[in-house]
Amino acid sequence: MLKHISTTVVFLLITISSFAQTTVEGVWFNTKKDGKIKIYEIDGKFYGEIVWLLELFDENDGKPKSDINNPDVSKHDDLIIGLNVLKGLVFNEKNVWDSGKIYDPENGKTYSCKMTLKDNDHLDVRGFVGFSLLGRTENWTRAK
Repeated sequence: MLKHISTTVVFLLITISSFAQTTVEGVWFNTKKDGKIKIYEIDGKFYGEIVWLLELFDENDGKPKSDINNPDVSKHDDLIIGLNVLKGLVFNEKNVWDSGKIYDPENGKTYSCKMTLKDNDHLDVRGFVGFSLLGRTENWTRAK
């Protein structure tokens, strides 16, 4: 009887831990590790905002970095910290979120986006135009 209970407890712990590993929510380092993005869920869709930068200030004028590459000139004074870069991703299947957008403040462009959670600490973030084959994948790591 005790052996049966122990086996059941172990099975439940493994099951619970596998569910815990299927979330992208949390704070992630980008590939270069010069920024952190907080991913969160609202009404079944996932978003991400920049919450930390290694270099917070512009080296030319000493002011906090802003969205100077945005094609919308009215947004040039928006700070990079707090900038929403992931928008509207939807959980599609096991460990895949798609149908959203990603904004790259380095070039001011917005791309279609797909994210794949490789394991609890590694997230592939793919930005693309048109088809997923035409794009670039960044490998993000969970910040501890």
